[in-house]
Amino acid sequence: MNKEEQMLQKRLLELSSIAYQRDIVTFSDFLNLNELHILQSIPKNELSTRYELFGGYEYAERQMVAFLPDALCYEYEYPIDVLRVSAVHKKYAESLTHRDYLGALLNLGIERSKIGDLAVTDDSCLIFCHADMSDFIYKEFTRVRHTLISVDKMQLSEFHYMPERTEIKGNVSSIRLDSVLSSAFPMSRSKLVGYIEGGKVFVNGKMITSNGYRLKENDIISVRGMGRIQYDSVISETKKGRYFIRLYKY
Repeated sequence: MNKEEQMLQKRLLELSSIAYQRDIVTFSDFLNLNELHILQSIPKNELSTRYELFGGYEYAERQMVAFLPDALCYEYEYPIDVLRVSAVHKKYAESLTHRDYLGALLNLGIERSKIGDLAVTDDSCLIFCHADMSDFIYKEFTRVRHTLISVDKMQLSEFHYMPERTEIKGNVSSIRLDSVLSSAFPMSRSKLVGYIEGGKVFVNGKMITSNGYRLKENDIISVRGMGRIQYDSVISETKKGRYFIRLYKY
């Protein structure tokens, strides 16, 4: 663990301690997959409280941590706002990508940890951000590349988002991580093994470096730089002992 990772671990332990000592809910910034893995690697007995994760919608990749005191008996809200970005003049709008939107946001001087997932569609982008940043983004975020944009605030409590997904069916020899990944990402086994052993594959936010890790139904698998899939279930088993499975690719 490098110095930056050690500092993050110390900060997470501190937030848990504050929640316990002051009997309040404390929140982290948005954590990426590596940072979520660090959180989940902390022994439970070192944390002063339990915690929950949320990124603005179910299946969010970047998530905030809420540290909850044991005496908690009331509802709480994550400090997350949702902003919808769209072109002012759709006729002249460029085809904008996730990288375009994120780059324009970071050029405003916003820290990456204050921004959660960006959900890009053909003509708009949903930004999940820390509530402290929403007013700034609303006022200052006016252009992405050469496209003039407008920003609309949305109430998270009244908002529901489900990312688009594609159903994939495949025939595999086992429900091992490497076998299931080969159905979603057609590439050589050696390359898949390299991704797994290189720490680029996460199951439910936890880094998995074993090719033979056995998946469970509804597990969410994230591959850095390639996307996410959900392992749904075994549809049937062949006479030769192979499995016909269903996946969803986001």
